[in-house]
Amino acid sequence: DKEEALRWYVDMGLTESALRLREHEAGELSHYSKATHDVEYEFPWGWGELAGIANRTDYDLRAHSKATGRELSYFDDQEKRHVVPFVIEPSFGIDRAVMAILVDAYTEDEAPDAKGRPEDRVVLKLHPSLAPVKVAVLPLSKKEPVSSLARRVFDSVRSARSVEGVVQYDDTQSIGRRYRRQDEIGTPLCVTVDFDSLEDKAVTIRDRDSMDQTRVSIEGLDQELAVRLGR
Repeated sequence: DKEEALRWYVDMGLTESALRLREHEAGELSHYSKATHDVEYEFPWGWGELAGIANRTDYDLRAHSKATGRELSYFDDQEKRHVVPFVIEPSFGIDRAVMAILVDAYTEDEAPDAKGRPEDRVVLKLHPSLAPVKVAVLPLSKKEPVSSLARRVFDSVRSARSVEGVVQYDDTQSIGRRYRRQDEIGTPLCVTVDFDSLEDKAVTIRDRDSMDQTRVSIEGLDQELAVRLGR
């Protein structure tokens, strides 16, 4: 179904308003096609085809029958006649899909620096199911006992069923620079372990797109990540 093909790209995170279904005009149709629709994406340089769905009619099976001498029809009990099935040919290009996803996800905006001043931010807003790194665990200190707690949180997240993908542990440079690194590679969620975590047994989840930060108990972290990652 051509509408389902279009919906697949929306479900992969592409902006719906940048997608369209375009029906081929009569002069574009192949000799075997009764109708063809393309799923197209509006790249910065213009509309480009991502997928094609062609109604090839019964051309293929009749050609096979003629070449092999084998009957490829079936008897329709309601119609009371032999029918040669039509072939619907969907054609998807993985390279085109990846290009569209990367173009659509690439974003430049502003975020506050360590002193609250706005600075440029590059973020890859990949759909969570496509992001190579799902979660990054970021301790605010390399020293004990924060580092030990952060390692335990990291091990727990890495083994959680809610996270199917890479989980990174990053304790290098300031927390702001670490957030920026994760934004650039499209990591949907960062989990920060701080000094308060030692007392309240909670961590902070930071959302890549909104940059909102939410305090969550370590005990309930797996469930919260599952919800946010759509698991």
